[in-house]
Amino acid sequence: MREIILTRSHIRKLIPRRESWSHKGDFGKLLVIGGSRRYTGAPALAAIAAYRSGCDLVVVAAPQRAADIIASFSPDMITEPLKGDSLSPSHINSLLELSTSFDAVLIGNGLGKRPETLNAISKFLSKTTNPCVIDADAIDAVLIKKAVPKHSIITPHSHEFSQLSGEEPGTSMERRKSETLRLSSEIGTTILLKGHADVISDGVRLAVNRTGNPFMTKGGTGDILAGTCASFLSAGLPPFEAACAASYITGMAGDLAAKRFGPSLLASDVLDCMKEAMKPLSP
Repeated sequence: MREIILTRSHIRKLIPRRESWSHKGDFGKLLVIGGSRRYTGAPALAAIAAYRSGCDLVVVAAPQRAADIIASFSPDMITEPLKGDSLSPSHINSLLELSTSFDAVLIGNGLGKRPETLNAISKFLSKTTNPCVIDADAIDAVLIKKAVPKHSIITPHSHEFSQLSGEEPGTSMERRKSETLRLSSEIGTTILLKGHADVISDGVRLAVNRTGNPFMTKGGTGDILAGTCASFLSAGLPPFEAACAASYITGMAGDLAAKRFGPSLLASDVLDCMKEAMKPLSP
């Protein structure tokens, strides 16, 4: 199997072209399901990253306190408040109805790991017809039932990957590639294994991305990657291509931020560099 090493020219071909008579929504409408009483920043970072990478419309469905805080971050933010402090099965029917108005769903960022929350995520994933990016706490819900919606992306780090697969991916690139290919084939969805070099596979193809740096271990950078994946998924890119584009662009933004801030880098610095990373890739 031919391994793809992601480059700027490769990614540039994936970015959706914008015609003169484009309309709002032509480049994706995304629903982000995330947040909890404690975690309010994660879904906000994901939503802003989706906007920065080209998504036309993003709505964050979050528990009341998180939704109110997220709405205050920027006039660009749209929120759908959910009753209570955390996601629960009582929210699922309204979220499924809401999701029918969107092209893709990102779920997991900041939701927490309460049993009722994981149960709610599992129920949503078993019933939705939307392509999904499954990130962070939602990966724990996949463990409950290893059935994920078609045309979706799972974005684990090494520990989450080992929970899903039962095998540690380690630091050997050859092992990480073979394990990612095996797991994506087994689950039937695209896997983006995050690390020093990201490995992406849909069970048939395999790509490696080498943008990014060790300063991106800061909390929130994974949310930015997930939001960028979901942005491209909502714009109509197939999951493998969406994951490749997101991995490369998020890593490039991180590299730009690292040059300026070094170990002081924050996830919000990576967000600020997204526009610079995106500009040379516009077709």
